[in-house]
Amino acid sequence: MTRVSDVSVPGVSGTTGPPVPAGCRAGRVARVDRGLLTVLTADGEQRVHAGSLLRGGSAPAVGDWVAVRGELAVALLPRRTAFVRTAAGRGSAPQVVAANVDLVLVVDSLAAPARLRRIERYLAVAWGSGAPPAVVLTKADLCPDVPAAVAQVAEDAIGVVVLPVSAVTGAGIEAVRGLLAPGCTAAMVGPSGVGKSSLANALAGRPVAATAGIRGDGRGRHTTTARQLHQLPGGALLVDTPGMRELALAGEDGLDDAFADVVALATGCRFRDCAHRTEPGCAVAAAIEDGELDPGRLLGWRKLQAEAHRQALRSDARARATETARLRALHRQHRARPGR
Repeated sequence: MTRVSDVSVPGVSGTTGPPVPAGCRAGRVARVDRGLLTVLTADGEQRVHAGSLLRGGSAPAVGDWVAVRGELAVALLPRRTAFVRTAAGRGSAPQVVAANVDLVLVVDSLAAPARLRRIERYLAVAWGSGAPPAVVLTKADLCPDVPAAVAQVAEDAIGVVVLPVSAVTGAGIEAVRGLLAPGCTAAMVGPSGVGKSSLANALAGRPVAATAGIRGDGRGRHTTTARQLHQLPGGALLVDTPGMRELALAGEDGLDDAFADVVALATGCRFRDCAHRTEPGCAVAAAIEDGELDPGRLLGWRKLQAEAHRQALRSDARARATETARLRALHRQHRARPGR
């Protein structure tokens, strides 16, 4: 077997990757269109059929490495990291938004007051992906007090760099480029209309994503309709994703990182099972009373914890139902055998 690092793939040469089966070429998935994949290979961009990969438990996502033989993707190679969302709704299954990312750019807009709870949610999912996040606040040219807005977000984005940018004036774009080292794959995530496509175009130095005008209320319009991997000058890659109306957690991974301040305070509570409500000796409640912790942070933490717990119960129920169906099918096969 060869390895991904042994082949020259545009924009990703030098990246250490999983083994590639003999007789196959490595391809990096740049776009997924139903049964067709657009992949980047050593021979350039190619359209291949996903074939049986779509019938497996995990379909290829943008950023995945696949083994390509001819015009067919024959194997999905192991992922290092994955930004995973769970669409809201009963029985929903996790969905990989971007795979093998080295950095998650959580994008929001300065054209309106910061939605801190929304940013916390994206940061929790980003930390859970296995890749570190950064917050990029777009449309700085529409904000009357950028330093104050950045400071407000930075107070909640524990251990995360927060960068204001403007695709109109170019302010802050070089700072974001500074995060994108050669071979780095970054994924932009955020709701519709916050300026992800304009940011992608600014980072690429050319139009790579469609954009739309700003509405009368200062918000942008939804433009990106499919996830796509763009090659940037300097050798980095950028995954542009459509805006997400819903971003539900797929599990508890990332919560402790996103709420590191609350978790650290909780270690000082008198009781190990403190619920941080009315218990005596609660360090979290004391910090809120002293003005050291925004009560919204605690409420946000509780909400996401409860959501992650519900999703875990759903996942367990799906696993049990799948196993029950498998056993029933085996039982039917056994009973149908002649001369049993």
